[in-house]
Formats: sequence, C-alpha cells, structure tokens
Amino acid sequence: MSTIAIGADRLTKRYQLGQREAYGALRDSIAHAVKAPIRAVRRVAGQALGRPPRRKWISALDQVSFEIGEGEIVGIVGRNGSGKSTLLKVLSRITDPTSGQAVVRGRVGSLLEVGTGFHPELTGRENVFLNGAILGMRRAEIRRKFDEIVAFAEVESFVDTVVKHYSSGMQMRLAFAVAAHLEPEILFIDEVLAVGDAAFQQKCLGKMQEVNRGGRTVLLVSHQMNQLRRLCTRCLWLQSGRLAGSGPATQVLGAYEASFRRVAQRDTDPDETDVKQAKFLGWHLDELRSSQGNVLTTTGPVEVTFQLEVRTPIRRARHGIALLSPTGQNLWGTAATDLEFAPGIHELTHSLPGIPIQPGVYFWQVSIYTDDGMIDLWDCLPDLIVSTPPMTHYRDEYAGVLNFPSQFTLRTSSELADVAEANISA
Repeated sequence: MSTIAIGADRLTKRYQLGQREAYGALRDSIAHAVKAPIRAVRRVAGQALGRPPRRKWISALDQVSFEIGEGEIVGIVGRNGSGKSTLLKVLSRITDPTSGQAVVRGRVGSLLEVGTGFHPELTGRENVFLNGAILGMRRAEIRRKFDEIVAFAEVESFVDTVVKHYSSGMQMRLAFAVAAHLEPEILFIDEVLAVGDAAFQQKCLGKMQEVNRGGRTVLLVSHQMNQLRRLCTRCLWLQSGRLAGSGPATQVLGAYEASFRRVAQRDTDPDETDVKQAKFLGWHLDELRSSQGNVLTTTGPVEVTFQLEVRTPIRRARHGIALLSPTGQNLWGTAATDLEFAPGIHELTHSLPGIPIQPGVYFWQVSIYTDDGMIDLWDCLPDLIVSTPPMTHYRDEYAGVLNFPSQFTLRTSSELADVAEANISA
C-alpha cells in the first residue's frame, strides 16, 4: 500500500453565524475594532431586557474521515455549500478544525481562489519570487524556473506590472503556473480553472497530469465532471458537510450526478383495488465487465433487460423504450408491436451495438400499452450510469451528447499544393 500523504480523522469545522474568523486583512481588523463598541452596547441592552444571546451554528464539515496515498489525484465533488472549499482550507492550515485531526505529509502548494497568496501592490515578477519563498523554494531554483512559469501563464508582457492591475484571468494563470511549476509535493486546487479559457484549461489539465506522473499528490475541486473523469482515479463526495461517498471516480461521480434526479419510488405493493394487467419490476444491463447492473463501462455491444410481471393475458400489445437525459430530453427510442403475453414474469431484452453517449447519468423509460390505453409506464430506477471513457471534447459544455472516437487530419497549404501539382502531372 502506498504511503499516506493526506489523512483526515473525524474532521469537523463549525461556524457561528455572524462570528468573524481569526484571520483577515488589516482593513477587516480595523472595521472589526470600530464596530466593537456597537456590538457591546447591543449585547448589554439584550441582557438588560432578559434576552439570552442568540447563537446559531452551522457545520461546514461534520466527522469527515479519509486517506489519500502519495501520487494520487483525487477529486472532490458536491453542491455549493457542501464543505469542499472548507476542507481544502483546513488541510492547507488556513483555518483550524473545530475537532478531529488532519495530517498532511509534504510541502503543500494551494490554489484556493484567484490570485491566492499574491500581494496586489507587487509586480508579477515579485509575486512569483514571494510565492516560491513561501513554498520553501530557494531563490536560485525560482530563478531557474521563472521563464517557464511566465511563459506558461502567458503574461510575459505584464510580468513587471503591479498585480492589482491584472485581470482575474491573468491572476489565475500566473497563480496556477507558480503552484504547478515550483513542484510542491501536494497540490490543492479549488474551482479556479473555470476562470480560464478553453486553451488554458487544456494546458492546466496537461500540467496536472505531468505533476501526477512525477509522483506528486493532487486534491482537486471541480464542477467539470469530464475533467475529474480524465484526471482522477478516486473521488470524495461531500454533502452538507458529511462524506456521502468515497471510491472509484466513475462510481462516485455517477452516484453524485444521479442525486440530481429525484424520482419518487414506485409503490411495490399496490392496493388490490388498483391492480394492473402488467407491471415492470426492474431492469439490468447484461454486461460482464460491470459489477453493478445499472453501470455501463463498455463501449461495445450491450443488452438491456426489463422484467415485466403480467397478471392477466394481454393481446396485441406494444412495448416502448426510450433513453432520456436527466432533464428529460429523449436521446433514443424504439418500439415493438403485436406482442402476446400470458400471465407470469417475462423478460424484454434489447440488444444494442453500443450506447455511445457521454459519461453521466441517464434513465430509461419503458411502457406497455394496447389500443385500449396505457397499462404501465415506468421511469426506471436505478438510473443508468454511463462510466465509459470520454472520447470527445475535454470541456463538458462542448462535448455534446454522443461519445465516439474520431480522427483528425491537418493538410497544410504546401501539402495541398503538392497534391494539386501531382494531379496536374498525372
């Protein structure tokens, strides 16, 4: 087993609403001091009126425990307010936990927000050296990597400009370049790559893969599911400060995405006054490489089977099937007609050459009906989780729905001229 680089044992962080954290800028400290007499008067007045002080607490982290080995890239997912950023701040020693323990073994580089650690009155050049020193790098080492950092961040023309005049994108590019190139043993990255354009995001993804190949540990918060699927082997899922899931990236991300679709569970024991002629009982994929019947891991042929309980004979029935996105968009559908069913349990199997859609969460909708009307219509549970490797665009919003490989060929103008000349000669 690999050496543990990051460990959390029942990590808890509670905040009192309205309470000021111990850290802050000088202007925050001044404002806090100015308001102190006003708060004191209000507190005394409340006590005189017999009103006890109201204290409301929230748990940003609640008994979170996990271990991350050296050299792993681990993603963190969760909705806004789930505790992702708080976890990185606790691990980075920016804030202390209320209880529990966090152990981080190695030199840490943190990129938790745009311009993290930058002094706005210093130039880009000065901030590179300052950040390097904070990370424990020698000046000679920073100087040796300086040109590479500036080139990666694409700020050569502004490196001697005061950082407060940088755009948020320029600050983010320079901050990431410093954190990645100064070779920390552990790198914490919050959702900051969303600030960059598509080309820079691609550079960042490549750099993080390069950092990981060097044996360094990366803990990454992102809302880009395709990024996490490409980079991470494991993921942590935080929900309301608690660890809702931990394990292989495809399984955790699939479960997380499935949580967005809230479908009421079907009544498994209907009242006898509402007995249907037939009812769908369940479904599964016939895929040998999957340990779960609702998880698709192959890009090849696949069979999907639905179990149907028939209670009274059905003649001239029709069976419909549709594959839908989480928002209900119909991605594919077909139907079978002139079906005959005797009472009993039947299996309806569809053989497909593949399901070439992007990794994510989808659901089947199946029906059985006749000319007299609908007998049963089911939005199938559990959801279909597609965890095949993404083969198209690295940005979710540009990847589309379909997921199949393509080949790209570039023919330069000189090559085209050679072809034209060859055709003329022929």
